[in-house]
Amino acid sequence: MPHGSWPSSRTRPKLEGMPIYLDHAATSPMPAEVLEVYTKELARRANPSALHAVGQAARMRIEEAREDIARAVGAATSSEVIFTSGGTEADNFALKGLYLSRNNGSFVDPVRPRVLTTTVEHPAVLETVEWLESLGAEAVYLDVDSTGRLDVDAALAELRRAPESTALISVMAANNEIGTLQPIREIGEVAAELGIPFHIDAVQALGQIPLDFAEFRATAMTITAHKIGGPVGIGALLLDRAATPTAILHGGGQERGVRSGTLDVAGAVAFAAAVDLVTGDLEARSARLAGLRDRLVAGIESSIDGVALSGPPGPGRLPANAHFTFTGCEGDSLLFGLDARGLATSTGSACSAGVSRPSHVLLACGVDEDTARSTQRFTLGHETTEDDIDALLTALPEVVEQARRAGMVSATPRWMQGAS
Repeated sequence: MPHGSWPSSRTRPKLEGMPIYLDHAATSPMPAEVLEVYTKELARRANPSALHAVGQAARMRIEEAREDIARAVGAATSSEVIFTSGGTEADNFALKGLYLSRNNGSFVDPVRPRVLTTTVEHPAVLETVEWLESLGAEAVYLDVDSTGRLDVDAALAELRRAPESTALISVMAANNEIGTLQPIREIGEVAAELGIPFHIDAVQALGQIPLDFAEFRATAMTITAHKIGGPVGIGALLLDRAATPTAILHGGGQERGVRSGTLDVAGAVAFAAAVDLVTGDLEARSARLAGLRDRLVAGIESSIDGVALSGPPGPGRLPANAHFTFTGCEGDSLLFGLDARGLATSTGSACSAGVSRPSHVLLACGVDEDTARSTQRFTLGHETTEDDIDALLTALPEVVEQARRAGMVSATPRWMQGAS
């Protein structure tokens, strides 16, 4: 298969007995091209900070990877790519580092206490904001509409209300659960006008919609490898050249002195290969995924009663995301029923998996708790075909019927009450 191309939407070779994987938003399996690059680099691992020839060759490879990623996401220079261990670290680094730098490196008597974000962010952002709040920050949560989209006029008014006391604003490019796209260009323009640092969590958006760090006028932007078929354990924070966040990790002074630690050469090189693969033919890839998504949405809506698509239809959502609520079904019942039939799906964010609780995203969209627990997320990727979609559509009606017979859990256990 030529570099940068993808399988047809109809068929691809499958190993017998392998499940149909429809959970790419959690982690996307590594394509052969990326795996080849990764394993080759693992075989010649060296510390890129070492001064000998082997170390300097490793340094050259990691800088080439940095340049490739910068070019793909619209960074002005490769120095704006700061490698991290993944999206969670990058989100934490951005919010904590920028907040501290805007408050003289201290949590005591902050001069800019306000931190603006939305009610539907990933837990890596929301829990970081809560932590900052516990140390004196003033959290301002921006509301969304029934589709999960930010009320941009209200958000811009809030930005303009007190810019002199605002440390930063953080808004995701696309929601990890329901796929809603956010108006990040509008936010970026006003934030830049007011001199307020703007952070974008673009983890889900990378490889599905165009990203241009410079055009967004962002201060920082989070991306990660394993959502696009790269290895787990490597991500990046795009960081404007003029930004000087307070360092959170201290040690060897790597990554512009703001993120110390020995760099993962193999991870970075494989990350760059995955970025190149998903952005090299982005328009065609997104169109293919959107076609499969629309086939799935139409099939579910026409064959099952009591279902509702979460988020906006069509172009207002990620091309690879279809998220539904199923009246009278526990999300976990649907997940296990599909899993037993060889279909890997999700109830929502993988980082919140394992705990049966209502989706905070859907609650923010105004739905009731039972509905917010009756979810199933289907996310597509490079290996998804029309046959996979048809297999899901064949299995789903029976799974929904069985889940409805089982019913909803009647009450939240006492130990979970009040959990955040």
